Amino acid sequence: MRTDFSFTPEGHFDNRITRLFGIRYPIIQAGMIWASGWKLASAVSNAGGLGLIGAGSMSPEILDHHLKQCKENSKQAFGVNLPLLYHGIQEQIDLIIKHEVPIVFTSAGNPKTWTNTLKAAGIKVVHVVSSSKFALKCQDAGVDAVVAEGFEAGGHNGREETTTMCLIPEVRNQIEIPLIAAGGIGDARSMMAAMVLGAEGVQIGSRFVCTPEASSHLAFKEKIIEAGEGSTELVLKKLTPVRLLKNPFYDRVKEAENQCVEKEQLEEILGKGRARKGMLEGDLTEGELEIGQVSSTIRSIMPAAQIVEELWQGFNGLFKTIAEKTN
Repeated sequence: MRTDFSFTPEGHFDNRITRLFGIRYPIIQAGMIWASGWKLASAVSNAGGLGLIGAGSMSPEILDHHLKQCKENSKQAFGVNLPLLYHGIQEQIDLIIKHEVPIVFTSAGNPKTWTNTLKAAGIKVVHVVSSSKFALKCQDAGVDAVVAEGFEAGGHNGREETTTMCLIPEVRNQIEIPLIAAGGIGDARSMMAAMVLGAEGVQIGSRFVCTPEASSHLAFKEKIIEAGEGSTELVLKKLTPVRLLKNPFYDRVKEAENQCVEKEQLEEILGKGRARKGMLEGDLTEGELEIGQVSSTIRSIMPAAQIVEELWQGFNGLFKTIAEKTN
């Protein structure tokens, strides 16, 4: 574990991540499509973590609404997750700058494209990667921190299929800038493991889907709670790899992949609006249900603030136990 941390007089954890974002705890809520609106982001930020609005599923008009609402409902720092593979990025960035959003997490694209523009506006930039090779590219591009996301994560994932346990120490060995771990982290024990491996903060997605504040459909949340080991799989590798809960749509994709169909046929099966259908509208048959492997450990719908508090108290307890045993 990195040793360059301390506790403030108020008892708050103090390291490069908490200082960079101005937060109490090194806990970041991932900006997930169809789940991470202003209600979830503001709840996490108010609880002491960093909440992110998931802009990947938002038109400029909808993003504008969520930015306004988040600023009205939280006086704490919050950010926006901005996947770079979608159209309309310039309009979204214009809104982010207009609303003086302090932090942007970019993903699924070249960090050099927008980092200078965002930093020129006084915005802290973090980029999500799945390999040490791309972590170095991010450092060269001038980002303030990197999220290294392992194979266990939900949603769109890296082609390398490197697990978090292997990825975090490899990235830590390659870069000097702050490092955030993601993928398979859902409780205090996995948070502690990530920090021991060299991370200075954690980004958590799947656990925050099962909250009242998440905008995802209740049927999707209940499906996550029912999940067990092996209930998810990384598919659509010929397009953009994505980890899905197994359902009839997944079955169709898997059968097509087993038959080695061409990329065009997979695109036809995927169609348009599949993720919205599953995660926002609750179609458990034809929808795309993106979630991480950690779903097998989620057994309840819990307020976001309670999740943050349990994570932090559990982490603190583990930290004290380890410290006592090593003294």
